[in-house]
Amino acid sequence: MLSVAEARAFLLAAADAHTAVRAAHETEPTLAANGRVLALAQASQLDVPPMDNTQMDGYAVRAADCVSGSARLQVTQRIPAGHVGAALLPGTAARIFTGAMIPPGADAVVMQEACEAQSDASGDHVIVRHVPAVGDWIRRAGEDIRAGDEILAAGTRLRAQELGLAASVGLAGLPLVRKLRVAVFFTGDELAMPGEVLKPGAIYNSNRFMLRGLLENLGCELTDFGIVPDTLSATRDTLRRAAREHDLIITSGGVSVGEEDHIKPAVEVEGRLNMWQIAVKPGKPLAFGEVRRVRRQGDDENGLDGHAFFLGLPGNPVSSFVTFLLFVRPFMLRLQGVQDVLPKTYAMRADFSWPKADRRNEFLRARINDQGGLELFANQSSGVLTSTVWGDGLIDNPAGRTINVGDMVQFIPFSALQG
Repeated sequence: MLSVAEARAFLLAAADAHTAVRAAHETEPTLAANGRVLALAQASQLDVPPMDNTQMDGYAVRAADCVSGSARLQVTQRIPAGHVGAALLPGTAARIFTGAMIPPGADAVVMQEACEAQSDASGDHVIVRHVPAVGDWIRRAGEDIRAGDEILAAGTRLRAQELGLAASVGLAGLPLVRKLRVAVFFTGDELAMPGEVLKPGAIYNSNRFMLRGLLENLGCELTDFGIVPDTLSATRDTLRRAAREHDLIITSGGVSVGEEDHIKPAVEVEGRLNMWQIAVKPGKPLAFGEVRRVRRQGDDENGLDGHAFFLGLPGNPVSSFVTFLLFVRPFMLRLQGVQDVLPKTYAMRADFSWPKADRRNEFLRARINDQGGLELFANQSSGVLTSTVWGDGLIDNPAGRTINVGDMVQFIPFSALQG
């Protein structure tokens, strides 16, 4: 069996070699770029902040005027954010508000809590009950970003903070890798949709809802072909239709070698297939291959080459869930040029024992308890979907390892696997 690392390396290498998606970038408004992947590196054309400004509400002063600790200065101007003040003369102060530009001549800001405002017939004054140092509470021009600095690298998956950074340098639009086009369908005559009456031997198609949710979280253009009848002809027809306008086809179930499992022979006829046994629990079987793209007049060819990738996931719901997170998600991100596709893991204390080692790399559903350790869901079966709702993430337990109470284990939060 392949190790998890070997299977993932194979998938990522295939994604790296495929350039059609990354080559077809488009410019979109920065406001609409959340979750998208940046196609080209972005540099700032200006300093941030663009001018010296104050971090606090208070008074802009000359530090040399305030050495007594009780200096009384005439307040000659008021400078809100977005306004430009006049040069500050010796012996005077400017009332100033957070974000406002420091007037020429001022070299420090004293927060208003250290000042006492006074007004009389001679005008407005302030008593500065503090001895400021030059530079106090001043944000210098360019201290965050200098003009010409690269602020975002190509292949960055844009989150709220990256969008804010782009906006801070005035980027109204961004060049984005086009959205990945993904088709999904499900095989099995036993599958029914919620709302339908269950016939004898039928089950509700939980994988359809789960995989759609995971794919929608990745921001792709999704086409759901629904439940496909368990026949070779229906499976081949759906593969052909899905391949025409999609980068990736994902299926759930039917990847075994039984008489009613038609995915394998259908993909082998319509393209080529690798069937892997991976040393992972849950989720041992995984199919990866390609489906030839047969063009028809009027088909959209933007950013599509001669084939669609294919990934066939196991049918057990937890197996499907885990293999998607471990293999499909990083593959989809790498197709779009994202380099950092592996989730961060955290060393945490096991507050449970796991006495039986497995020859496969196990991914155990666990949650964080009130003591800051991890507790394990009692039933780790690949059909128990409640474990994924109860848990906060997965414990990455290497093959052949037992776990004792107090051992440190590697924990991957679901938040790091689904974003």
